[in-house]
Amino acid sequence: MILYLYFGPQPEPAYLQLLTMLGEFTPVTQALPPDAALADVSGSVRYFDRDAAGLAALIRMRAAAVLDVDVTVGIAPNPLLAQLAAHRGAPGAIRTVPDDPEAVAAFLTGLPAAALPGVGPATARTLASYGLSTADQIAATPLLTLQRLLGTTAGRRLHQRAAGIDPTRVTPGAPPRTFSAEHRFVRDELDPGRQHDALTHLAERLGTRLRGERQACTSLVLSVQYADRSTTTRSRALPEPTAHSPRLRAAAHALHMALGLQRARVRGITLRAEGLCDAGTASLQLTFGPDDDKSRRIEAAADRARARFGPGAVRPASTAGMP
Repeated sequence: MILYLYFGPQPEPAYLQLLTMLGEFTPVTQALPPDAALADVSGSVRYFDRDAAGLAALIRMRAAAVLDVDVTVGIAPNPLLAQLAAHRGAPGAIRTVPDDPEAVAAFLTGLPAAALPGVGPATARTLASYGLSTADQIAATPLLTLQRLLGTTAGRRLHQRAAGIDPTRVTPGAPPRTFSAEHRFVRDELDPGRQHDALTHLAERLGTRLRGERQACTSLVLSVQYADRSTTTRSRALPEPTAHSPRLRAAAHALHMALGLQRARVRGITLRAEGLCDAGTASLQLTFGPDDDKSRRIEAAADRARARFGPGAVRPASTAGMP
């Protein structure tokens, strides 16, 4: 059986600790940064003399006691169903989909199409226009019909997922290297302006760290945690690899604006840089005009000041007082 473990957005050190703890139960683990992991416990059941649900309960207890993390666990015959089970319902629970065709069909009945991986808003609207709004309706649709609607590959993939079919396996390996920065509000924050300022601070921190280690990133991932502990995560590929804070800040603010949070009660924000590469080998698009070059020279001077006087020596005025 496969476990899908959802930790919620975590700082990189805490996430690595969770992966290490998970490795104590099974060597077949796959990192899904920044907030989840897969584990194949088929070989661990006999060793620990517990079934998959018993192992999941033990992992949840260990994570809560040692790291103060409330883990949500989905248990199923394959990674797709395990992930769907984990996210179907309130966080902080163990949900199991038995390895039985009838149980799988019952679980997928009524599941919104948008809950299936790969079904974004545009695809969901296309399916809904043909009366296909749930997984069981999609699974009952002839494959050729879906392929006419979505294309050959996308239609076949969706048809399999709607039926709970997932041929992938848990692939052990170290998580890809990423840099992340997190801000936790003292109280649930309603003001979009203060959320905006926090993102500015996180982008500055990421940019400083990337430049300090001579790295550039190719994408940004924004995770927003709300008062009910639910989370929204969005990502954006950057036009070119960069460690330039203004570009990171612009991308982060665009991700935040696209969420349309308005009066959402936000508890914390995590910004993560992915697709790291050597800054010396990253291509840089030439610009016409002095503004970009000037901002980079100012940035280099600020980095020298931080290196000499500490990370808080130079920062945007709007982020004053933030840790």
